[in-house]
Amino acid sequence: MRFTPAARSFVAGLLVSNSAPHLATAVTGHRHFTPLAGRRSGPGINLLWGAANLAGGLALLRSSARAGRPGEEWDGRLVAFEGGCLVFAAWMAVSERFFPMNHGES
Repeated sequence: MRFTPAARSFVAGLLVSNSAPHLATAVTGHRHFTPLAGRRSGPGINLLWGAANLAGGLALLRSSARAGRPGEEWDGRLVAFEGGCLVFAAWMAVSERFFPMNHGES
């Protein structure tokens, strides 16, 4: 099953946005929840998870960009990418408000 360029851009927005808190946590040396090691995810695991999300998101974004014609504007693909970023931000705000996983741990 092939995804449309807009769908790839949306998922790229989710992945790139998800990479930021994990990479920041890795740099600061704190713990942050990941699917790889749960709540005990240290800086190394966060670096790995953040880099994987960033690489996957950039690969999808590149794939989406190549789907366009040469000289074509980003059009809806950029809107889809930004939509993915916005959905991720809203999801994190709501999930951390009602199910805090990353507060008070260092």
